[in-house]
Order: sequence, then structure tokens, then C-alpha cells
Amino acid sequence: MARRDLRKTGGRLVLFVAAIIVGIAALVAVTSFGDNLRGDIDDQAKELLGADLVLSKNQPFDLPAAVDTMATSGAMEINFASMVVFSGKEESRLTQVRALKGGFPFYGRLETIPREGDQVFRLGGKRALVEKTLMVQFDAEVGDSIKVGNITLEIVGELQKVPGQTGIAATVAPAVYIPMDQLEETGLIQYGSRVNYVHYFRLKEDKSVDVLVEANKEQWEEANIRHETVESRKASTGRSFQNLSNFLSLVAFIAVLLGCVGVASAVNVFVKEKLPAVAVLRCLGVQSKGILGIYMVQILVMGLIGSILGAAGGVLLQYILPSVFSDFLPVEVSVSVSWKAVFMGTFTGTLISLLFALIPLLKIRTVSPMMTLRPEEGTVAFTRDPIRWMVIAVIVAFMVFFSYFLLGTWLQTLWFTGFVVFAFLILWLLAVALMGGIRRFLPVALLYPIRQALANLYRPNNQTVSLLATIGLGTAMIGTLFFVQNQLLNEVRFADKEDQPNMLFFDIQSNQVNPVKERLKEEGLPILQQVPIVTMSLDAINGINKKENEALDEEQRRSRSLYNREFRVTYRDSLISSERITAGALKAVENPGDSIFVSLETGYAERHRLALGDEILFNVQGRPLKTYVGSFRDVNFRQVSTNFLVVFPDKVLENAPKFHVLVTKTKDDFQAASVQNRIVRDFPNISVINLAMIVDTLEEILGKISFVIQFMALFSIMTGLLVLISSLLISKYQRIRENVLLKTLGARKKILLVINTLEYLFLGSLAAGGGVLLSLLASALLSIYVFEIPFRMEWVPLLLVFALITAVTVLLGWMNSLSILKAKTMEILRT
Repeated sequence: MARRDLRKTGGRLVLFVAAIIVGIAALVAVTSFGDNLRGDIDDQAKELLGADLVLSKNQPFDLPAAVDTMATSGAMEINFASMVVFSGKEESRLTQVRALKGGFPFYGRLETIPREGDQVFRLGGKRALVEKTLMVQFDAEVGDSIKVGNITLEIVGELQKVPGQTGIAATVAPAVYIPMDQLEETGLIQYGSRVNYVHYFRLKEDKSVDVLVEANKEQWEEANIRHETVESRKASTGRSFQNLSNFLSLVAFIAVLLGCVGVASAVNVFVKEKLPAVAVLRCLGVQSKGILGIYMVQILVMGLIGSILGAAGGVLLQYILPSVFSDFLPVEVSVSVSWKAVFMGTFTGTLISLLFALIPLLKIRTVSPMMTLRPEEGTVAFTRDPIRWMVIAVIVAFMVFFSYFLLGTWLQTLWFTGFVVFAFLILWLLAVALMGGIRRFLPVALLYPIRQALANLYRPNNQTVSLLATIGLGTAMIGTLFFVQNQLLNEVRFADKEDQPNMLFFDIQSNQVNPVKERLKEEGLPILQQVPIVTMSLDAINGINKKENEALDEEQRRSRSLYNREFRVTYRDSLISSERITAGALKAVENPGDSIFVSLETGYAERHRLALGDEILFNVQGRPLKTYVGSFRDVNFRQVSTNFLVVFPDKVLENAPKFHVLVTKTKDDFQAASVQNRIVRDFPNISVINLAMIVDTLEEILGKISFVIQFMALFSIMTGLLVLISSLLISKYQRIRENVLLKTLGARKKILLVINTLEYLFLGSLAAGGGVLLSLLASALLSIYVFEIPFRMEWVPLLLVFALITAVTVLLGWMNSLSILKAKTMEILRT
């Protein structure tokens, strides 16, 4: 019987099955892609690091003897940030200069255009490899020249890929590789330059890197030497991309949930039409369990078919994902069928569609035979049916455990499921309140088309609840993406603010300060800040040094990073605009021999459990300097300024080796570029931070990230639109009957078209409005509690999202209305 009934009426549910297909396809594709990526990270683990062992430090260091005896090959890299100038273009850019010696990478290769560019570079001399992002930005070609410090090098290759590096990393810090034998001639390494010394090793095949690390780890930590192995790089890379895969899987899971809401809505209309037939079957003696079983079999079959088709679509879709995620991937991703993902997607789609369909389907249990004589003898109300509440509880429990399966932490799981349940609840309450309010308070004085369109929102077989839930939640996802992106960009657009500086010059040596200031004054630029910076490390806190700290209990032990980091501090006796005292006070040094009281940033002090009065022994280039914590400062690091974790008083560090930073503000980008190029040409060692370029870089990065999220959010929007189209089709016959009756009573086609268009205008605007409000709430929470930036209302993207979703809803409704109005009056009346 289930087969016969499905053959007769099942076609009306086909498009709702299509909504499940879209969600399952996204879920299977992302899960398969994640499985393939993990496998490729394992297979290409050595290419991620390019060596068996990497040792690094921000100062030159002697190589451990044990490493030399176990290594078959070695290479060295010295990298630092510096300005480079493209010859003939007189344009400069802050880049990561990497001086390389040896055969790194030992696994994989530096991919260049032309292919032989890497080999030519290895010959040494005045040659360079330049990252492709820089080549594109400055319209450079292989054979052009680039000036690095005091020397000019020929570009022998456009660098396409470096082992373990992603496209995003290349955008943030584009690299220029130079031979190690040219480093000294550049004249770029000055006092205060942030220099990193890296040694790469390839070990003998019979030697274990884990044994080597375990034997020397304590010694390396004591000397502040960082180490990295193939396994540690693989683990960190795997964690990063597992988080990305899990997030995208959750986005796909939301699309599945939206499709299932559509299924529940369709089954609800389907069941309403079947209730008289069910009552007849009850009169014939058929038990309600048997009738319920008939329709459950139908839903189960359709859910299974939809899930299988969705899984097949997901397998095909994963061929597209490597190109979508190309800027984020450090390895080449292969494409193969992940049967685990296929099974999970099929099972999830079938189960969740059945659970959602059960909510309206359970009405059949309570149908009375008396309904054949008294149609008003309906089913038991939803609120008084405990079994339907149990089904809802099972759905929520499934969402919680599926989310935990992806996220692995209960806190994130509860936040995710809580927001999804909250969003559904808000949109459901909005729909119920809307229908109840219109039913009760609809003004009789309204024009007839408006009154009729509003009444259609609560009349039998309406799809108000399902459409508000699906389209509203899809809108919330897209809206949140746009709003958060704009919040982040607006927070860093300092160049457009009159009271904010937009250029910082750093690594200025003491003998260069006055000449640089003169250059800036000649350009008519103000010197907003001149800041001396001294580099130092920390030896002890309250008499406890690094080694003694390691021996303490876990509760008493302070973080290793406190002892390992290199501090860059300044000295002054006053606050700047981005600071305020939260505890203690700035204390000046009046006489030689006075105690030295330093000021710490509040958050940093709290994280490391530092209190007022604590004794801190600093090491200033080999000279111990005892200080005490005198105050805490709240520092606004988002303000363009020279902000520091540690500030010393005057009359303490004046004679210490130091470099300087100058801060200014240019009138426009043209003046900024002109000043930057002039300073770099005259003082090659000085680096420049141009805020306008940082904003451009951030916009590019956020654009790439938002493209990925939009690609996944598209599945939710597609699901919502499929539910909309399906709702229009499933209620089409009912609409035709209503329109024919109105035409019989004298309504013109134009009036009917206006009624239908207004109905979907109201429906689309309410769904989009509900989604926009949810997205504003989500954006505000993310801005304040995650990104810690003030939330600002953005009207342009808000109105854009609202108008677009409303317009699509109206367009689809209007197209459906045209086919309804073509129905012949007599055919419907005879029916």
C-alpha cells in the first residue's frame, strides 16, 4: 500500500527531497575533502617541513655536536623583514628577506617559473627568487632587477610555492630569497633588526629524530633554541585544517537541517490532505499504527533516496573543493571516494529527515473514525502530544552529539547547537506571532489586495513557518559573514581617520634619527612620535630563574614563554593616548641608585600572574638590571601607536644599545608612496609600515576567507530557495482553486497577480528581516566577545542582504503566480 500511495502522490515531495540532496552533498563533499586532506598531509609530511629537523633562534647559535654526527645534509637560512625596491619602478614594499645557503628543501622543491630558476639561484651571486604576489603587484618579470639593501639582484625565478607555505602566508609576508653570500653586502642587519637564524637538517636513515630531540630538548630549551620535526609540523598542520573542516561541516549540517525543516513542512501539508482518507481507513478497521507505518515507509524511502543522491553529488562536488581552498592548502590534495563520509552522510540524511517528518506524521495516530462524519473532530493538539515532544528532544540530542563529533569540545558544541536552536525558535515565534496577529488584528479598512495577501499567510496549507525558518536562517548566515567582515575592515581603516597616523618607520639607528626627521620635515610631515626601543630578555622573577621555574609544581610554575621571549621596551615618564593606568603609578628615577619601577600591560601581567611589587631581573645585552613592577596599564593595541608590554622610566636605558621608531601621517597614498621610496632609497636598512598597504592586504585575505565561507553558505541559501519553490508547488492546487473562485466572483487577473506578489513580498521581507536581525545579534556577539572590537551598525550591507533575499522570494512567487493564473476556470469548477 505504501508503494501504491507513493507512486500516486510521492511526486509532490520530490523537490523537498532535492533540499536534502543539497545539504547532504555539501556535508559529504566537505567530510570527504577533510579525509583526503588528512591522508595527503600524512603522505606529504616531509614536504611540509622540507627537512627532518629544524632548529631556530633569534640570535646566532652553535650547532649541537649530536646533530652534526647524525645529519647527512644541512642548510642555513637567515630571515628578517626589510624593504625591497623594484628597479625601474621606484616602488618599494616590506617583505620577508630570506638568505639561503645549502640544499634546502631536502624534501620537495622550491617551485619556480621558469623551472630552472631554482637551479640558477643556487649558483650564488647577485640573483634572487621573488614571490609571485610581489611579481604581480609590481608587474615585474623574470630578468628584471630588485634592490635589497645596498645591492641590486637579478630576478631569476618567480617563486610559486615553498614547502609548507600557503597562499595566505605568501600574501601576508611575501618572500624574497637571496644567496647567503650576498647577505653581508646588503648592509641590512643592523642593531634592533628582528633576525631569525634557522638551520635545516636531513638525518641519516638509520637515525631517529625523536631520540635526538628527546636527548637534547632540555638543553635546547635552556638556550632558547626552537625545534621542529616532521611529526610536530604534521600535527600542527593537521589540527589547523581539522578545525577548518569541522567548521565547514557544521555549515553544511545547517543546510541539512534547513532541508529537513522543508520536509517537515511538506509532510505537514501532505498529512492534512490525507486525514480524511486516514479516517476512512480507521472506519474499515485499520489500526493507526498500520497507517502510520505506511507513511513512515514512504518518508524513509524518499529520505534514503535523497541521501544517497546527495552523497553521490558530494563525491562529485569534492573535485571542486581543492580549487576553492587552494589559497589555504600547504599540500597537493588528491581526490578519492571516502566511504566513511558517504556512509555518514547517507545515515545522517535518512535519520534526520525521518525524525523531522515524524513531527507532523504522528498526527495520524490520533485520527478518530468520527472524522468521516465530523471533520471538526481533528487530531490532538501538538502541545498535548508527549511523543512529538520526545521526537523534538531526539532531534536536539542528535544535533548536540553530531556537533560534538565534529568539534570535540562541549563548550563549542553547546554554543553552536544553542545558537541554531535559538535561531529556529526566534524565527518560529516570529512566524506564529505574525499569523496570530494578522488573524486577530487584520484591519478591514485595508485595500482588498493587501488584506487578501496578508490573510494568505495564515490560511490552511500556508508555508509561513517553514519559509521563515529556512530563508531566515540562510539569510542570518550570509548576513553575519558580511557584517563581521565589514567590522574587521573598518577597525583597521586608520588611514581614513584624520587623528590617526598612517606611517611607521622602524629599525632607525641612533645616527640616522636626525637625518630621517629632516627628510620628513622637508616633505611637510609632522613627527607624531619618536620612540627609542631597547631589546632585552628576562632572567628571573622574584629570584626564580628559568631552570628553577621548571622545577616548580604546575600550579606555581610560570609559562616558559615569559622566560623565552625577547622583550622590546621603551622608556618614558608619561602615558600616551592609547594607554591608561589601571593599578599603581608611573614612578620616575630621581637619583642614581634609586629602585627602578617598570609598568606592565594589564592583560600580559594577568596571564603570567605578575603582581605589583614583584621583582623582575632583566638582561640588557648581557648586563643584569633589577626592576620592580610599579604599575599596570590598559593598552589599546588597535590604535596606531608604538604600544609596549613593558615601559621603563627615563634615566635608566639612555646609554643602552637601541634603535628608534618614527611615526607620521601623510595627506594621501601618493605622498605616502613618495616618502616611503625616498627614505628607503637613502636609508636601505630602515623598514616602513604603510597602513594603507596593510588594509589592502587584510581586505585581500578577508576576501579569500569570505569566498570560502560564502561558497559553503550558498548551500544553505540554495536549500532555502528549494524549500520556497517546493512550498509554491505543493500548495499550487490550493492556490489555483482560490484564484478560480475569486475570478468567478469577478476578480481581474491583474488584482490576483497583485495579491500573489504582495503575499510573497510580505513573506520574503519578513524572512529576510528575521535573518538580518539574527545576523546583527551574531555579529555583535562575535565583535564584542571574540574579536574584542566595538560593534558598529553597517546599513549598506544590511539593506543589500535584505533587499536581495526579498527580491528573490518575490521573483519566485511572481513566476509561480503566472502559471496559476493560466489555469482554466471551468476545469477547476468541474473538479
